[in-house]
Amino acid sequence: MSSLPKRWIEPTSSLSEDRLQQFRALGLRDIVARILYKRGFDDPQEAVNFLRAETYASQPFNRKTQLKDLEKAVERLLRAIDRKEPIVVYGDFDADGVTSTVLMVEVLRALYHRRHKDVPDEVTEQMVRPYIPNRVDEGYGLNVQALEKLASEGAKVVVTVDCGIRSIDEVLAGRAAKLDMIVTDHHSIGPELPDALAVINPKQSGCPYPEKMLAGVGVAYRLAEALTVAANGKGWAKGEPPLNLEAYLDLVAIGTVADLAPLNSAENRALVKRGLMILNRAERPGVSALLKVAGVEPGTVTATTIGYAIGPRINAAGRLADAMIAYELLAARDEATAEARANQLQELNVQRQELTRNAQLLVREEIEPQRFSGYMIFASGEFQPGIVGLVAGRLTEEFYRPTVIMERGETESRASCRSIPQFDITQALDACADLLVRHGGHAQAAGFTVVNENIPALKARLTALADAQLAGQELKPQLEIDAVVNLNHLTLDMVEDLKQLEPTGFKNSTPVLMSRSVHIKEKRTVGKDNQHLKLKLTRAGQPPLDAIGFNLGEWAKSLNGAVDVAFELEINEWNGQRSLQLNLRDLRPSETR
Repeated sequence: MSSLPKRWIEPTSSLSEDRLQQFRALGLRDIVARILYKRGFDDPQEAVNFLRAETYASQPFNRKTQLKDLEKAVERLLRAIDRKEPIVVYGDFDADGVTSTVLMVEVLRALYHRRHKDVPDEVTEQMVRPYIPNRVDEGYGLNVQALEKLASEGAKVVVTVDCGIRSIDEVLAGRAAKLDMIVTDHHSIGPELPDALAVINPKQSGCPYPEKMLAGVGVAYRLAEALTVAANGKGWAKGEPPLNLEAYLDLVAIGTVADLAPLNSAENRALVKRGLMILNRAERPGVSALLKVAGVEPGTVTATTIGYAIGPRINAAGRLADAMIAYELLAARDEATAEARANQLQELNVQRQELTRNAQLLVREEIEPQRFSGYMIFASGEFQPGIVGLVAGRLTEEFYRPTVIMERGETESRASCRSIPQFDITQALDACADLLVRHGGHAQAAGFTVVNENIPALKARLTALADAQLAGQELKPQLEIDAVVNLNHLTLDMVEDLKQLEPTGFKNSTPVLMSRSVHIKEKRTVGKDNQHLKLKLTRAGQPPLDAIGFNLGEWAKSLNGAVDVAFELEINEWNGQRSLQLNLRDLRPSETR
């Protein structure tokens, strides 16, 4: 959490009593109606449909909403299975890429089994293989050497998941090696598309698919759905139980949340909501083992659990070792393999945390003197490649500036970038394309490879772009307030009402409430170096209300009068007792407006 002063964005309009009655008539409590209205759901029925979005069936071959190139990809993959041609699923090393790879490999193998029922499992596994590049040796996305090696080993079709949309030269090299290339991705589109047999990305021009913000695993799931429908149409499922795609939604939920796909759309929300039901059953051995090492009980998994416990452990494999460890965990069929891989991920995650802290301290020491003098943080060094994105993210959060953290190589260097809403980092990298070997990503998270001799020019140009675009703006983290409430009116039932908004995450955050002119009965600091703040807040005719403010310990020195508090409302369970607790996001003297 950033320690910088925040700019509170309070609701600017409120529900009229007539409109509030319409929300109530559909069964919504006032606090939920006010929050949904503030978030853009001014139609009560649309708000209810959003909350209840649990089934979002796709019609993969509906011409009006079909993913572009879907039929080409389906036809080629099913032909490969029919002819026993080897297929490689080429993924990425993050949680979205790993879950996409597991999903696509398992579905293709299941379809292969339905077409060739007499073929042993070990043969099927050789006919449909995963490939995830090593972050250190190969870097992000497709690489020519890997494709040529796969072709030499007999592969005929390569289907990418969560990567490839900007791999123009690599796709051409794959074609030259006699590979049929199918690219599925969700990242931003570059100046040109790869010349593949099929390119499936809802963001591309001319694609009628309505949901443009699927994660990579969401795109993979829709392709898997189309493959299953088409295979059934060919009679491949005869004599077999239907392929249960619902069982793969645990993977979809993990990849979607971990990759920060927006949860304010009905489709992503439905996929994650249904996926959480599967996750909480922990039927996949790898999921069960991962929850165990993370200290999470099955049945208590939320989107927040994915973001803070599951995703980071899966990502740790690709960051510090080999993403195939995470793949083998999620694809494990037995408890022993799952347990062994989960323990590996746990150890790697602990290492990742320590390395990230140390690197963050090093960069902070370098930039501290210019904390507020520049508009971009650009630092390089001999960092572990797998943590540069984490360091960039933490520094962006801490200083509220776009950040580039580069791991220097002998001739080429790789960097991860994180940004703020006011500065589209991928657009900035597009403006520097002539200086880069490759680049790609999203508006607020991207990466690139650069020849070392171009680094000074790149740094100068990116810095100039940031200076020109951000100069004169008030660069403070924004805190969106969903509703202003009276502290005396908070109840345990209200917490349950707010749970209707789950799954919460990117673009559908946990509601932040605000109370004005709150009086403090007790205050103290807790935690290492007293970095956290604990308060007891006075309420009329009721016991004091507990509040915890993580990384807000500095406030203890200056809290003398009434304050305004911004918080998430929680239930604290201790010794069998349930009580309300405020998880403070920020506070300020109450006279500040």
